[in-house]
Amino acid sequence: MSMPETFTVKVGEATPAAGGRPSAGPVYRSIYAKDGLMELPQDIQSPWDFFSGAVKKYPMNRMLGRRQVTDGKAGEYVWQTYEEVYQKVMRIGSAIRSLGVEPGAHCGIYGSNCPEWVMAMQACNSQGICYVPLYDTLGANAVEFIMDHAEISIAFVQESKIKSILAVVPKCTAHLRAIVSFGDFTSEMKTEAKKFGVSCFSWEEFSSMGKQDYKLPNKCKEDICTIMYTSGTTGDPKGVIITNRAIIAGIMTTEHLLKETDKVFTEEDSYFSYLPLAHIFDQVIENYCISKGASIGFWQGDIRYLMEDVQVMKPTIFCGVPRVYDRIYTDKGRAWGVSRLMIAGAAPLPGQIEEFMRVTSCSIVVQGYGLTESCAGCFTSIANVFSMIGTVGPPVTTIEARLESVPEMGYDALSDMPRGEICLRGHTMFSGYYKRPGLTEEVFSDGWFHTGDIGEWQPNGTMKIIDRKKNIFKLSQGEYVAVEVLERAYMQSPLVASVWVYGNSFESFLVAVVVPETQALEEWAAPNNKAGDFAELCIDTKARSYIQDQLNQTGKKLGLRGFEMLKAIYLEPVPFSIEKDLITPTFKLKRPQLLKYYKDRIDQMYKDAKEGRTAP
Repeated sequence: MSMPETFTVKVGEATPAAGGRPSAGPVYRSIYAKDGLMELPQDIQSPWDFFSGAVKKYPMNRMLGRRQVTDGKAGEYVWQTYEEVYQKVMRIGSAIRSLGVEPGAHCGIYGSNCPEWVMAMQACNSQGICYVPLYDTLGANAVEFIMDHAEISIAFVQESKIKSILAVVPKCTAHLRAIVSFGDFTSEMKTEAKKFGVSCFSWEEFSSMGKQDYKLPNKCKEDICTIMYTSGTTGDPKGVIITNRAIIAGIMTTEHLLKETDKVFTEEDSYFSYLPLAHIFDQVIENYCISKGASIGFWQGDIRYLMEDVQVMKPTIFCGVPRVYDRIYTDKGRAWGVSRLMIAGAAPLPGQIEEFMRVTSCSIVVQGYGLTESCAGCFTSIANVFSMIGTVGPPVTTIEARLESVPEMGYDALSDMPRGEICLRGHTMFSGYYKRPGLTEEVFSDGWFHTGDIGEWQPNGTMKIIDRKKNIFKLSQGEYVAVEVLERAYMQSPLVASVWVYGNSFESFLVAVVVPETQALEEWAAPNNKAGDFAELCIDTKARSYIQDQLNQTGKKLGLRGFEMLKAIYLEPVPFSIEKDLITPTFKLKRPQLLKYYKDRIDQMYKDAKEGRTAP
């Protein structure tokens, strides 16, 4: 199949800076949408239509599978067919309505990926009810906030999460009617919830309340399908409103881009589900699998057994974030069980890792870029087009894109190498932040959604993500610091696992909290006559000086300027974690929370550096 030389077409002119607004580059579409954005099918009004259509076409196909656990040991995968799942979903949907929950109301889903998660989602879809994922990786405060803010009527909850839900029930009684366990409920838990007027049901109890055959309500593309709360790096989670239209568009453009490589999903394919269904990336992919009659197998929910689950299931399709592929790349000798297609998203995948995965797995590797607000992928690379390695590809067929200049960072959307903030509009875009009109207006301008990410158009019409707009500040001498650029540079040192760089407009230099690589630090310790465990090495002043010197040498090699060097560092033996609220579920640094957590260390580093002393 011949490929075009350029994968975008210009459909709108650049605009100069005016009225306080920066200049913006031309508007581009995918070459595959040169005559207009992809039209959506008239007969599909909701994701429910994809599922019900697949049931009619592939009733006996394997749909949802999990490993059978016997005497504490996980065995082979056991599967439910499309028809079996459909019958259960119809009963669950009917049971929801029996509690007086009407179309347009909100139900929550809380837990790790599993068959019950998907069945609860499809039951909501069947009734035109909006489902709201409750983040499995966020603490009780966020769960309480979302349940109250989204006015959750029924919460479907994994057994291991029931205690977390019960802890917040007293503050969520205004709307909450029932909690449905993915498994069972103890009588004590039922009694506790009943004190607050909330009913509790096991999965089987709730299912038995529903009818089998009944007329479903009408649905339309403009109905709200889901409200997805993004963890964000500051403040309360934001509820991203996603309509049926956006989900349908995400599924259709996925199909189209894969068709361009002759690699569409089929009923013979199997997908390994472990990326959180609470995130839009996995939801779009799983809905696409369902539309094709493919099989979805779930992990056990324990990261220690992730690779084992993959090897037992032997999926044909796997989606991962760069951190997962990086672990596979680092652990080069490990066997890998994916046979056909790997998709990477959530953050840029380094070119050397993408090439490695292509060569060693004999699979196709596709990289994309997207946000919750764009209903997952808004740029996606095309498989087997090697000039796209290191990029996130051209725009998908349902959106238009342009770059807006960011003068304070030196990015010019009108230059020969166009760089600027990525701005989007089109069918897959969200409909605003739930109950947050001010925030919605903040990110939209003239119909364009401002992503906050900095991109660079490549000569072949693909996009490369190079920076982040928001994480920029001035030092006291007036120099701008793009902190994520520095962190990416310092992370190229083999000595470190994580780096958080800090500075502010009251200080003239930068400091950092660094999580060293255990093996690298221990290898330095032996010839330098340093004894002790890893935590003890992290408080050794010579070890700290060594790591700081090496980081600054790395920075110099990569062309960082003097004010971008680190004047002091603190070695942290414990990795930044979601549990401590220091990183998001997609491993982005939560800067305000990091500052609060390490404030005393930061203050001490600045004090000692100014006095010419080494911090203890």
